[in-house]
Amino acid sequence: MASIEARNLCKTYESSDGNVVALRDVSLKVTDSEFVSILGPSGCGKSTLLRIVDGLANADSGEVLMDGKPIERPTQERGFVFQSFNLFPWRTVRGNIEFGMEIKGASKSERKSVSQRLIELVGLQGFERRYPYELSGGMQQRVGIARALAIDPAVLLMDEPFGALDAQTREDMQDELLRIWAAARKTVLFVTHSIEEAIYLSDRVMIMTPRPGRILAVLDIPFARPRSESHRTLPEFSALRHDIHSRLKAVR
Repeated sequence: MASIEARNLCKTYESSDGNVVALRDVSLKVTDSEFVSILGPSGCGKSTLLRIVDGLANADSGEVLMDGKPIERPTQERGFVFQSFNLFPWRTVRGNIEFGMEIKGASKSERKSVSQRLIELVGLQGFERRYPYELSGGMQQRVGIARALAIDPAVLLMDEPFGALDAQTREDMQDELLRIWAAARKTVLFVTHSIEEAIYLSDRVMIMTPRPGRILAVLDIPFARPRSESHRTLPEFSALRHDIHSRLKAVR
């Protein structure tokens, strides 16, 4: 089981121009094995919210619970995938994936067994000894996802992980993520700017207002799984995309 609940989160940053209110009274719930996307304009506090959920940042008020217990600091119960690949350039694919397990003190044989399983899961067989500079952007992000999964987190937090990829690679990675999610069944909280990406990936989409960020609406995504390219062409998909776009435009 792995559920996340945020209650009445508020966060203000100090800046040279005065205080900036990033989040105001944000509450959300993500149930076990659910895939939820957070969608909103730049600067609305999406990444701040994700960092608070992970324990990387503290809220000024409110609380975040995982399975009913307060989150106070980062732990290996939650894996974080960043937009920038953040791979160690001096480590191979296998070395990057095994890093978190090394910190946990896992044995060499266990690390190799887990990393090999994940290398196969993300489709990087034959690239185990390659270094990040030898990989494409999409392949580097696969390593990042495998590294997050290697510590066997209950929750996967993803902060615009495909934002730096070209359009075709981004769509390919969306399908890869859905395949990996179906196999691993982690609880996922996914931040994105892309309306279509949020619809295609998610069970629910949470829409945030411009700063100060608040939850404007929570929408159920009605499409059955597994998803495929054909879903993108459905009239219902287009209607939902238009609905979300209109909601975002109305609060600019």
